[in-house]
Amino acid sequence: MRKSRILITGARGMLGQRLVELCPATHEPLGLGRDDLDVTSLPSFRDVAARVKPAAIIHAAAMTNVDGCETAFEDAMRINGIGARNAAIAAEESGAVCLLLSTDYVFDGESEDEYVETDPVGPRSVYGRSKHMGEVLASMVTNRLSIVRTQWLYGPGGKNFVDTIAEAARTREELRIVDDQRGCPTFTRDLARGIYHLLAHDAGPGIYHCSGRGSCTWFELGKKIVELTGRSTRVVPMPSTELDRPAPRPRNSVLRNLALELTVGDPMPEWEESLRDYLEGRG
Repeated sequence: MRKSRILITGARGMLGQRLVELCPATHEPLGLGRDDLDVTSLPSFRDVAARVKPAAIIHAAAMTNVDGCETAFEDAMRINGIGARNAAIAAEESGAVCLLLSTDYVFDGESEDEYVETDPVGPRSVYGRSKHMGEVLASMVTNRLSIVRTQWLYGPGGKNFVDTIAEAARTREELRIVDDQRGCPTFTRDLARGIYHLLAHDAGPGIYHCSGRGSCTWFELGKKIVELTGRSTRVVPMPSTELDRPAPRPRNSVLRNLALELTVGDPMPEWEESLRDYLEGRG
C-alpha cells in the first residue's frame, strides 16, 4: 500500500530536518528546501502540490532572522506572509491539510499572564507582523488550516541559543545574559512530535500553541545550560536594553498550549527535561 505523503517546506532548517526525520512510518515525507521550491511563487507551489498530491503540507519555511527582517520589510512580508498564503492555496487546491508554523512574536509581550490561542495579537517587530500576515492570509483561503505557534527553538542542525551558550561556557569565565524576557524553550524533537500528534489525532483546523511546558528567562536558561554541562562559568543577569538590537523582543513570550490540552492532549514535555535530553545526546 502506498503511503500518504507529507510535503514539508523549509526542510533544510533546524525544525524541517526533524520533521523529515521523525515523520511517522505511515507517511512518506517529501522535504523541500529553498533550492527546491520558491515559496513566494504560487505557480511553483501549485505545481509541486499537484505532482506530489500530499495528504498534508507542513509549511516550516520562513525568514527567521528577527533583526534582519527590520531592514528587509518587503522580503519578510513576501516570504513569511505571501509564502504562507501560497502554501494554504496549494493545500486547498490539492485537498491537503495545511499546518502553518508561526510564532510568539505575533503578541506584544506586555501581558502578565500566559498567552492562549484566543488572546489578541499585537506584533511589534517586522518579523512578528510578517508572521501574523501569514496567519491572516492563509486562514482566508482554506478551511483545513492549523496554525501552530511556537517559540525559543533549539536543536541540531541550526544556530540556536542552547548551542551558543554551551560552546561559550567551554572557554569563558563569565557570561552576561538577558534576564527580562521570559518564554518557553522548545526542543525541535518535541515540536516535530507535537505537530505529528496533531495530524495523527485529526485535531482539525484552528490555532494551536505548541511549546515546551514551563517557562524561564534567557538568564535562567543559560544558568541551567551551564549547570547541565558541568561548567564553572559565572552567569550574570543583564537588561535587554544593553543589547540595543534593531527589533523589539517580547518581554513575556510564554505560550500556554491550551487548545492542545482541551482537544487532543498536550504531548509537550517540561523544558528542563528536554534540555537535559538534548545536552546529553538523547533525541
